[in-house]
This record gives sequence, structure tokens and C-alpha cells, in this order.
Amino acid sequence: MQNFAKPSRKKPFFPVCKKLRTYLKKWGRETSLPICYNDLERIAYSTPLKDKKGRDTLWEKAHYDLKEWDYLQEALINLYAKLKMEGDYTFTKHLAVARIDYCTFGNSNPFRIRIVNRYNDNCDHYYIKREDASRIYGLELEHILSPNRMKYLTAPGTLVEEHIPGIPGDLFVDQYLKMSNTNKIRLAKEIVKFNERCFARLLGDMRSYNFVVDITPDIEDFQYRLRPIDFDQQCYEGRANLYRPQFFKENYPFVELVLKLLDKESIEQYQMEERTLMAFRLFSSRYRMMELMDIMVKDDISTPEKINQLKEQLNSTHNTDAFNKCESMGDLLKVNLKTMLMKNLELIER
Repeated sequence: MQNFAKPSRKKPFFPVCKKLRTYLKKWGRETSLPICYNDLERIAYSTPLKDKKGRDTLWEKAHYDLKEWDYLQEALINLYAKLKMEGDYTFTKHLAVARIDYCTFGNSNPFRIRIVNRYNDNCDHYYIKREDASRIYGLELEHILSPNRMKYLTAPGTLVEEHIPGIPGDLFVDQYLKMSNTNKIRLAKEIVKFNERCFARLLGDMRSYNFVVDITPDIEDFQYRLRPIDFDQQCYEGRANLYRPQFFKENYPFVELVLKLLDKESIEQYQMEERTLMAFRLFSSRYRMMELMDIMVKDDISTPEKINQLKEQLNSTHNTDAFNKCESMGDLLKVNLKTMLMKNLELIER
């Protein structure tokens, strides 16, 4: 844990290629949208958004001219209906846009839209971001390989994502980790499984503020699931440890919990469990995954220097030379999944 992972400070945006656009249309992701990211950039002014304790959240409340606001509110409500109800506008009359927040931190500079039900004051959120091929690949791989289903929409220049519920990892460490009713052994198990998923599908930069902890009451106690909320670093970095959440200093309290509560055999058991589950998901969605990988291996989503660096480090990690022929990040992901899941897939196919 001494050599902490540090991702690149600024990752460039990668355009969506024609074949990926065709894939997105086929699987119901690409559609015409009533509003685009650029429309939201016409901010008149903004004010800092504070949390309940008066601390800066790194989000700002965006304010717009009145005429602009009328247009935005109608378009954003219709977009919410498209995201949540497949474009059925029957139930939009009692919805309103309570707030538009803008984040100046990170790569994507997202807008967070707060939708409120005027009958009962219940609220929901969704996000509008700049379109980026890395993020789209990350969302698709999460949808296919993880236990989570992802709802998002794309259009040229714009990416719309559903809100992922849960407690941000850094907030969980500060307020929940040491609580007496937190089932730390179950949490430690999920940390191991989350780490395994991220490394297998090469999702990087999973520092504590880039994932949430989803808590579900169970018959006995609670169940936990760690879910990524930022897919910006899908198959971009060259250092293999950047795809393992355990190597980020922000995650040390989680790692410390695992080392304290789980022995080597238990950790290996939970890793095998997660690889088996991933293999089942991959097998059941193999044609969709093959289609996505065929596009990804030919796409440009990183730099030659990072590809060569990751090639060498994955060879070293897996004690193999299977990555030598890889020429793209898509190639590296394909071989990494094959290397980690082949035994599990062979058992499933028997």
C-alpha cells in the first residue's frame, strides 16, 4: 500500500466512431434528444452549492434568463420522460425542474438535473454530460459484466445518465464505516468483489468519491454493493494498478478493513465467486459482448505509450506473454477477460 496509484490529471475526450454509433442505435441507447449539453452551457450566473454543514460540494447552482429557463424546463422534463418512461409524456404534467447543478470538478463537467413531483415533493436526479467514447464503453461493460443494469441515452455531443443511488465511498468512510450496525465482514467481501470486477474489465480511477455503497436491508442484517459512478477512465491508463481500487490512498480504510477481517483463503474464494458470476453474465450476453469488442479493438481510446505500458504490466501480472500481440486497449481488455475468466467459462460450457 506504500506506492499509491495516481491517474493522469486530464484525460482527453474521445469521439464516438461510426460503428459505435450504429451499435448504440441497435441496442436502444442512441436517440434524438429534446435538449443537448451545449444548451445547458448558456448560464447567466452560478452560485456555490453547500452541503448541510455548509461545506463546498464542488457543485454550483446554475441560473438562467427567464426565457431560457422556460425552454429548459420543458425540454428537461421531456428528456426525463424519455430516460425513465421511454418517451411517454402522460405523467409529465406534475413534474418540475427544481434545480440545475453544474460541476466544475473532473473531466466531464456534468450537469445534474433535479426533477420534483409537485404532488408529493419526491425528487429524482439525472445527469447530462459531454459525449465521450471511453465513458460509453464503460457504461456498456458495466451493464453487461456487472450485477447492475445501466440506463443511459446518447446523441451526438451529449450523454444522459440515470442517477446511481448509494452513499459516496468517501462519505461512507466518514459517517458509516465505524458505525456499530455496519456489517463489516459483508462489506469487506463486497470490496474484494468490486476490486476484482474493476480489474477484469479495466475500469480505472475508482477512488472512494468515484463509487457509491448501496445498502440493502436483508432478512439478517444488511447487504452491500459497491457501484462505480464515474466511467471516464475505462481502458485509458497504462499502469495496471490504476485498475485496482485497492491501490488508491483514498480507499485505504476499505483495504484496511479487508486485511483485518478476511484471510487469504476467504479473499481468494470471493475473487473466484465474482469471476464465476462475471463468466455467467458474459456467457448470457456473449453476442452483444462480441459485437462491442469488435468495435472496441479498432477504436482509439488511449495513447500508444499507455497501451505499450499496460501490455507489459499485464504480462507481468498474469505471468504470460499473451498480451504481446495486442495493439489497442480493446485488444488488452479482450485478452485480460479471457485470461481471468477462461477457466470459469469452460466450466459453464461443459
